[in-house]
Amino acid sequence: MSDQRGLHLFDLKTPLGGLLAFYGVVLTAYGLISDASLYERSLGINVNLWWGLFMLVGGVATLVWGLRGSRK
Repeated sequence: MSDQRGLHLFDLKTPLGGLLAFYGVVLTAYGLISDASLYERSLGINVNLWWGLFMLVGGVATLVWGLRGSRK
C-alpha cells in the first residue's frame, strides 16, 4: 500500500482558509474601531464589519474543511 500523506501536498484549502480568516479578523477589527462618519456614503452600513465577518466565517469554514480532509 502506498503512503497517502503525499496526496495532500498541494492542498490549498488550509493556507487560503487561514489567509481569508486572518483578513477577516483584520477587517472586522477595523470595522469595529472606525468612525461612523466613514460609512455615510454606504447609507450608514458598516461595510467593513459585515464583509470582515463574512470573510472570517468563510475562512474558518475553509480551514475546517481543509484540516478535516487532511486527516483521512
